[in-house]
Amino acid sequence: MEPRLKSAMNPDLMTAVQHLHKAIAAGGVEPRLLSLVHLRASQINGCAPCVFASVSGAKKAGETDERLHHVVAWRETPFFSEQERAALALTEAATRIQDGAPGVTDQVWDAAAEHFSEEELNAIILEIAMTNFFNRINHSIREQAGKTW
Repeated sequence: MEPRLKSAMNPDLMTAVQHLHKAIAAGGVEPRLLSLVHLRASQINGCAPCVFASVSGAKKAGETDERLHHVVAWRETPFFSEQERAALALTEAATRIQDGAPGVTDQVWDAAAEHFSEEELNAIILEIAMTNFFNRINHSIREQAGKTW
């Protein structure tokens, strides 16, 4: 599979993305957790470049291979805290909104709200949205895995 675009991202888009990343970082959510959120959404969407980048970023943030290998099956493992489980459930619900999926139910939202402030929830939701945004761009342009932006 060959990538469809060879040129760099539009500079105005790059500036906007940088501002969004600053807003996410300002939310106070630990970078390791944001990496898990990014990884889980990218796994659901089958986005190899984002899976690659999120694993790389998570390792730089101190994440272990054991936990990274089990994000895909987080419900069936003992490796994640209740806070992380709430963020991963929110990630899945917000990402799987097609074909009649219920999206973010009150139960999912309430579980996340027990563990995160409104500012942190805003950052997590923005991280989920940004990940889904890039997953769809990467699918459209056939971006290849192996890059860490």
